[in-house]
Amino acid sequence: MSKQRSLMFHHSFRQLWIGDTISQFGTQISFIALPYLAVTILGADEFQMGLLTALEYLAFLVIGLPAGAWIDRWRRRRVLVANDLVRAVALGSLPVAYYLDVLTFAQLCIVALATGTATVFFDVAYQSYLPAIVDRHQITEGNSKLEISRSVAQVAGPGLGGLLIKLLGAPLMIVVDAVSFLFSALFIARIRHEEPVHDKSTRRALRVEIAEGLRFVLRHPLLSRIAACTSLSNFFSSIGAALIILYMVRDLRLEPGVIGLVFSAGAVGGLLGAVAATPLAKKVGEGRIIPLSALLFGPFAFLTPLAAYGPPVPLLIVGGLGVSFSVVVYNVTQVSFRQRMCPPRLLGRMNASIRFLVWGTMPIGAFAGGLIGEAFSILTALSTAAAGAVLAALPVVLSPLIRMRELPDELDEHRTAAAES
Repeated sequence: MSKQRSLMFHHSFRQLWIGDTISQFGTQISFIALPYLAVTILGADEFQMGLLTALEYLAFLVIGLPAGAWIDRWRRRRVLVANDLVRAVALGSLPVAYYLDVLTFAQLCIVALATGTATVFFDVAYQSYLPAIVDRHQITEGNSKLEISRSVAQVAGPGLGGLLIKLLGAPLMIVVDAVSFLFSALFIARIRHEEPVHDKSTRRALRVEIAEGLRFVLRHPLLSRIAACTSLSNFFSSIGAALIILYMVRDLRLEPGVIGLVFSAGAVGGLLGAVAATPLAKKVGEGRIIPLSALLFGPFAFLTPLAAYGPPVPLLIVGGLGVSFSVVVYNVTQVSFRQRMCPPRLLGRMNASIRFLVWGTMPIGAFAGGLIGEAFSILTALSTAAAGAVLAALPVVLSPLIRMRELPDELDEHRTAAAES
């Protein structure tokens, strides 16, 4: 395939893109449905909301590292399809239980844990699969297209979900999410790319392979800084994320349609970030754009607690716009960098190590958010999250990245130093 030809004409990428886009829309439509169901139907409080969110991300902390080593041994397309199906079945059980009048908070927690575990395997396999089906020079284009789909879903999904919750109720909205994972599995199963069978004779002890991936991340002079920034940012953002629906429903007294509108309008920033990421990286520099975008997180995050004292909807929308824009620009650049420079045999373990380090803090942050909200107030928890977002930028701001225009294509400290301008 010609290097100039768009990935729109790449069959395998197109199936991956369509499958993920459908899944993203379903997820975003029900983004407010699960916590809304917990708050309004099951009467969940601050502690329970923190627990629910913590369970959703717990698998990244518990099995995040071995998942990468396992995925490097398996065919990634099969991993993607299998875990789409797991999520479809788990989510589909909730509306069934609701209509049989046997739905409990305990079942909600089990579903959160099951879908979170499936997401660990799906996400690690997904980021490891993209570089296998496209050329190296197309990785940034592929990530940008995927982020555009994600951002469009974030813009349209919650608004539509809020409207449909008002018309049909939260349980039925979860059916939409379950069905979306079925369609995602269907399209991913149509990918033609044939992965080589893993040579079992080359396998080593699981702990040795896990250590190799973790060591690659922690010893890389740039990747370790990016992991530290993302880890801290996710920890503090999870403090707020665990309580945001409860805050909007109980404290700000927003209707589901308005909540959906706030998330959709705020997510426009993510769409703009996905479109702007590549040209910004070229203009400002791949290295510099990472700390600069990280610096934008905190100031916009403070608008969420300030919504309790001013016009809530405009403040929440502007805050969401700024945070989404900066997060997507940051993610497109740093994910493309690490996929491009990592040796193919280490991709699964490298991505799993990154996920362990940066997503493993999320259940801890979400649980801490529930505790802070229960002991003090939701506003205290949201203010803590915003202040932490400012501190999270320091590892990349106080690093060589701020002086770099180009990022290296491989692990080479001499090239890293030479790329500085």
